[in-house]
Amino acid sequence: MFGKTKKGYIDLEEAGVEKREEAKMFVRVAEVHKYEDLKELIKHVYEGNMLLMDISPISADSIEVERIINEMKKVASDINGDIVGIDRNRFIVTPSGVKVDRRKIKTY
Repeated sequence: MFGKTKKGYIDLEEAGVEKREEAKMFVRVAEVHKYEDLKELIKHVYEGNMLLMDISPISADSIEVERIINEMKKVASDINGDIVGIDRNRFIVTPSGVKVDRRKIKTY
């Protein structure tokens, strides 16, 4: 009953992995180095994906940071999405129909 059992090797390719349904939305993570980076990033939001933006590489340039945040606010407004700051250098931009609850969940 408590004897040793042999653990066999399982080849995952032979065992077959069930196919997963393709995701309808992705969370994209982006580091912004200049205002011109937004063109590519905005496409992801318009395609229905959520964007986690890190602007720390340009955080010293307050004018550039303000331009980027204002542009992303316009995008969020255009598509009925949302934009919220996580901290000084990171923001979440959501696609149409997705809102960020600004209340923190307290578990104590």
